[in-house]
This record gives sequence, C-alpha cells and structure tokens, in this order.
Amino acid sequence: MATSIELLDLEPLSLELLPTDPLLLILSFLDYRDLMSCCCVSRRLNQLSSHDPLWRRHCKKYWLLSEDEKSCRNKSWKAIFVDMYADLGRYIQYYATLKKAWDDLEKYLAHHCPRMISSLKESIQEEDLDAVEAQIGCKLPDDYRCSFRIHNGQKLVVPGLMGSMALSNHYRSEDLLDIDTAAGGFQQRPGLRQCLPLTFCIHTGLSQYIALESVEGRNNYEIFYQCPDQMARNPSAIDMFITGTCYLEWFTTYVNNVVTGGYPIIRDQIFRYVHDKDCVATTGDITVSVSTSFLPELSSVHPPHYFFTYRIRIEMAKDALPEKACQLDSRYWRITNAKGDVEEVQGPGVVGEFPIISPGRVYEYTSCTTFATTSGYMEGYYTFHCLYYKDKFFNVTIPRFHMVCPAFKVSTARMITSLNECAMDEDEDSTDTDDYEDRRRILDIPAPSGRCPHQT
Repeated sequence: MATSIELLDLEPLSLELLPTDPLLLILSFLDYRDLMSCCCVSRRLNQLSSHDPLWRRHCKKYWLLSEDEKSCRNKSWKAIFVDMYADLGRYIQYYATLKKAWDDLEKYLAHHCPRMISSLKESIQEEDLDAVEAQIGCKLPDDYRCSFRIHNGQKLVVPGLMGSMALSNHYRSEDLLDIDTAAGGFQQRPGLRQCLPLTFCIHTGLSQYIALESVEGRNNYEIFYQCPDQMARNPSAIDMFITGTCYLEWFTTYVNNVVTGGYPIIRDQIFRYVHDKDCVATTGDITVSVSTSFLPELSSVHPPHYFFTYRIRIEMAKDALPEKACQLDSRYWRITNAKGDVEEVQGPGVVGEFPIISPGRVYEYTSCTTFATTSGYMEGYYTFHCLYYKDKFFNVTIPRFHMVCPAFKVSTARMITSLNECAMDEDEDSTDTDDYEDRRRILDIPAPSGRCPHQT
C-alpha cells in the first residue's frame, strides 16, 4: 500500500528530466524545422538543440557542406545552416539535388571535356532573378531559380553543354542559356505564349522551352521542343515534343546520362546517343553495337515525319587471329515501322566506305533513317570477305534496334482550326473554285527540309 502511495506522489516524467545523452540522441532524429521549434520550448531544450553536431548532419544533407568548407567559414554548424537558410531557404527541397548534379557534371567535364568548363558562368543573386520575373511578367519555377543560384548557364559557345549531334550536312550543339539571354528570348506570340527558352543552338536556332503558364494545351513548367505544324493554315499551330515535366527532372536526368557514360564523348563534345545494352550482337570475333538518337529539328508531327540517327560500332576482338582480318563489302537492312510495313535495303559498303577490320580495330559510322510512324526498328547484316582467303565470304549480324520518338502534344490552334474548317465545309458550297485551290495548296505540301531516304 505504501508503495502505491509513493508512486502516486511522483512527478510525471517529461523529456526535460531525461539525462543529456539520451535527449541528444532523440534530438538527432529530428528534422531542422522540429529542431528549431525545440529551441522555443524551454531553456534546456534551447541549449541542447543548439548542440553543434546536431546541425552538422543538416548542413551536409541540405547544403552538401564538407568539413573543409566548414573550417573555411570559421563558424559553428548551426550558424552556417542559419546563414545558408537565410539565403537559399526557399530552395531547400531542390538545392542538394541540383548542387550534386552540377558538382558531378563539373567533375566529369574536367576529365572528359575540360574546355567546356570555362564556358560555365558564375551564380547569380536573388535580386537578379526577381528582376527577370519583373521584366517578363511571369514567375520562374523555384527549381529553375535554384539552378541559377549555382551556375548562371553558360556562354554562347560551341560545344554546348546540353549535347551535340552531327551528320554529314547537319550539326546541332545546344547551349544552356544564362538568365538574361533566356529572358531576351521570352515568347508571347501565339503558339509559344508564356514560354521561356532554356537552350539554344547557334547553328540551327533550335531551342528547348519551358512553359511558365498552363496555356495553349501545355502543362505548367513542361519542357519541350517546338515543332511547327506544316499542314495548318494557322502559323500559331505549333506541336511540341516533350522532353521533361519540370526543370529538376529534365536537368538531373540529362546529367545522369552524361556522368554515367550513357552519352558518348566524341571529339570533346557530348553526343546525345542512347545505347541500349541489348543492342549488341557478336558473330565470331566481330561485335556490332548500336546507339540511336531522335532529331526533333528534322522531324514533324504534321505531316508525320520522324527523323532518327544511329551510330554503329564494329569491333574485332583483340585476341583474334591475324588471318581473321576482313573487309566489309555490303550491307542489308530490314526496316519495319509501327504499322508492320517492311522495307528492305541492300547496297555496297557503308556511307561510301569499305572498312577493313583487323584484331583490336574499331570502326564507327553514323547514318540516319525516317519513319512515317512514331516508332520503328531496324536489323540486318553486313557481308565481309576475308583478306587472307579472298573467296571466303560471311555475314555479320546487326542487332535489332528500336527507335521511338518522345511524347508529343498537338497544337490546340490546330484543333480549333480543324473544327472551324469542318463548320465551314457544312456551310459553304463545295464547288467554289477559290476554296478548292486553297485546299489543294494546303494539302499539296512538300516534305519538310532535311528529309532523307531510309538509309543514307
């Protein structure tokens, strides 16, 4: 009975009565918001919440600060966190991801494309971004703003940071625009209303845009290549090849492809070829692998014309016998579109050459193809003859590789125009000569520039 009375007289247990070490352990699991709230509860919790090692984790998690950077600042971890939050707090959910992407990209470029590093611009301040918002009359997304607090894009140079592409008569290299150049290209014309350019190619004029408002059928902050509708009467009818749903996803996905070797480095430039690991075939001592890329600047939705380029690598094993050396004589392609239509192409050599393959040697070439459907695939074989036994011929398999254009959206202006034309068809006399001539001119449109045969 006495024991029960003694228990009733005990004060209720609270966190503040815990010893210091267990309490610090509990506080170490709190996020920075809760840790700051604890500072306002009591004097003891205020003292414990300011324990510097607690803030070390948050500085590394949110601001990616190292011990060396902390030493240079000559401040406590908490003081550094508070300073960083005062400057970059609105971007705290994006900063670490984008900072890591930029750091990884710089490290990779320093090793593989050193001259591209010098084209990067230093970060800008909040007032610079606020001034641009006032200039264009639109709010910039926070992930986009955050990236410019790390690097203000790059100079207009070649090669561009956002990848290159080269064919015999076509070259593209996209720069990541600085904020002032992007603001100068802000669009308010029909078809691209409230769109801000992210990239620019000096040679082709090609840009990727980010939609700052949900207008003309676009989602907020969607990123796309413009694609003029060549069959519409309305010049504001612009279709879109979608490349990202927001800046964070768009930029980090690209950087990941670069730093993991997904995009090859050719002549000190990043080429946006995508290689499927399954697109490899070995015949004897010869291995053939394929990577592909979609070219939006040479493609169109209306009329349907989807342009792809592919890069083929032919390699003979280093340990092959010298008498295995051979020369490529001809190629055979079987090309199938999304409808199942098949076209066969056969011809001498590749791109006008008859390469010799010997042990350890690699031969690479680039070619292109077009489809009237959004996807298709190619497969085939090369015919070689042995250099030591000239009457010996054999085929080397080219693995099947698929080409798929990115998701696209049809212009809302085209839909409106089509509805209006349908209404006019019901009301107007179909025998009108002028109307017939207009229709003939609209439908009888030449193929878009850059169109090429299935195998070039």
